[in-house]
This record gives sequence, C-alpha cells and structure tokens, in this order.
Amino acid sequence: MNTNQKPLPKSDIWEETSEDAYRVYSKAEMDDLRRLKPRQFASTNSWLIVLAQIVITLIIAGTCYIFTGLSNRIDYTYSALVGGLIGFLPSALFLMRLEAAKRSVKSSPGGYLTAVVSGEFIKILATILLFIGFALKQPDLKWIPLLVTYLATLKCYLLAWFWK
Repeated sequence: MNTNQKPLPKSDIWEETSEDAYRVYSKAEMDDLRRLKPRQFASTNSWLIVLAQIVITLIIAGTCYIFTGLSNRIDYTYSALVGGLIGFLPSALFLMRLEAAKRSVKSSPGGYLTAVVSGEFIKILATILLFIGFALKQPDLKWIPLLVTYLATLKCYLLAWFWK
C-alpha cells in the first residue's frame, strides 16, 4: 500500500454494498429477466452430452479403423469402442437415476440431493467395474485407444458450456 494514500474507513467500504449485495426478485421481475436474457436462463439437455459422447466414440473408432494396419484394425477399433462405452454408459446410468428421482411422488430437495449422490456413486462404481471387467475378460485390448476414447468422452462435459 502506498503511504501517500489514505485508507478508506471500514464503514465506507461495507456500508455502500451491504443493501445492494442481495436482492430478492419478485416473480414478475424474474419473468422479465428471463425474457430479456433467455440465454442466461437456458439449461442444456443432459442427454445431448451423452449423445455427444457416443458421437465422439464413433469418430475415434472410425479413425482407428481407417488409420491402423490391417492386422491391428479390429483390435484398435474394438478398444476405442470399449473406451467410449466405459465413458458414456455410466453417464447414462447417472441420468436415468436423476430422471427417476424427478418422477418420484415424494419429490423434495433432499430427495433429489440423495439421488444426485447415489447416482454419482453408481457412476463411479460402474466405471470401475467396467474397467476391471474388460481388463480381465478381454486381454487383447489396446489401452492407448481405449484410454484416449475414454478421456475424450469425459471432455464432452465441457461442450455443454459452449452449447450454452
């Protein structure tokens, strides 16, 4: 801090913003805001993200099929498809859990939070089990295309920000 500047009194700093910091909007004001700035209030359909994950999986699998040699073509393509499956199947299970909670008769904020937490647990457990299951049952998997496709499906969540 520069010694030539005089610090503001504490009351000046906090008094000006305390009343304007939080404002409760009426329903009519919120409706007006939604009409003026609809893009800020728009939500992304989560199934579009799963669809994008499937499309990315097919693109990477197609690329593996085109650019690998004849002897490894099937292995690389299959591995890419498995990586995509491990990416989008748990996401779809999570969304199905959330939609079941939305349709529940006993819908409450606490119940929905429970659905989010249990859905995330299902998603993590399914991912781990799919990785272990495919590693044990399919020893000829190529891990590079599998992991590249899996990571690409995870990055599809970032696309939601660009869509919005």
